[in-house]
Amino acid sequence: MDFNKNIFENRKALGRPLLAAHRGVCGANIPCNTIAAYKIAMAQGADVVEIDVARSKDGKFYVFHPGMEHVFLRSSRQISEMDSSEVESMYLVNQDSVRTSYKVPTLAEVLALLKDKVYINVDKFWIDVAGISDEIRKAGVEKQVIVKTNVDEKSLEAVKKYAPDFMFVPLVWGKDTVSDRLIADGINLIGTEILFGKEDDECISDEYIRSMHDKGLMIWANAIIYNEEAVISAHHTDDISLWDDPDKGWGWLIDKNVDFIQTDWLLMLKDYINKRSK
Repeated sequence: MDFNKNIFENRKALGRPLLAAHRGVCGANIPCNTIAAYKIAMAQGADVVEIDVARSKDGKFYVFHPGMEHVFLRSSRQISEMDSSEVESMYLVNQDSVRTSYKVPTLAEVLALLKDKVYINVDKFWIDVAGISDEIRKAGVEKQVIVKTNVDEKSLEAVKKYAPDFMFVPLVWGKDTVSDRLIADGINLIGTEILFGKEDDECISDEYIRSMHDKGLMIWANAIIYNEEAVISAHHTDDISLWDDPDKGWGWLIDKNVDFIQTDWLLMLKDYINKRSK
């Protein structure tokens, strides 16, 4: 991937959506959001890796999904309530809730690993836009990083103040009401992450996607399921692609001409795309 080129140009050169590995590639004894998970994602050919960011009580940044401490660390306390020394003394558990030898990596460690290799989607950027932006600049990965926030005023103002140069993707639920404003504000908008419960939501319409592409902007869609009650792609998901028909999941998203697909099943999605192209 040529990070000196516009990301839209890189996507067009590929001739397929950019594939984002959700929290890396994990499973069995490999916990998500770890150095191992990201190395595996790169080995399997991810174009983008998604990382979650948490901040300790004393201000150190880690790659961990806030609020999931009870699942992955078997802790009743969140990282935001712990000092860094406590975070670094803990071990992650595997999918059977058995302690592993893997620890929570620092944000600096993960950015160093990914530098010059893949695009980096920084989720939970809104927890501390200023602080995380500083870490990104220290790591020298500004050209690789895609940051995202919700469209609340506090988050958007923080992006405008501290990270207007980073590739920015706001989370859009159903309808896009912010793109034109963000461009006018001088933010480096590269597209939107669309979250849609129904196939007729405006943000997944052919007209909206075409209008975004006409502006050189991109569409990020999610095949992942993090909660079956939170429908974010009108059921065109990894799950239906795996146990029913990939044309109903991944294929439907590809046919809509989205530019990113976030998945938990990177190799199978790549295999499906390769077979479609023959």
